[in-house]
Amino acid sequence: MSDDFNMSMRKFLKQVGVTSQQAIEDAMRAAGSDTTAGQTFEAKMTLTIDGIDMEHVVTGQIKGRD
Repeated sequence: MSDDFNMSMRKFLKQVGVTSQQAIEDAMRAAGSDTTAGQTFEAKMTLTIDGIDMEHVVTGQIKGRD
């Protein structure tokens, strides 16, 4: 794979990671600690790429703040 491809992919994945973390933190804050404390939430991220019929799903768990 080319250097341009690798750089653009890394830039995109960094943006996904940073903005996703911010969105999760905002949602947890908005829900309030009474709702999230001690809870474990099922999470799912779906990545699609238009034009190459690609879909990738990642699932996991996120623990609420105490």
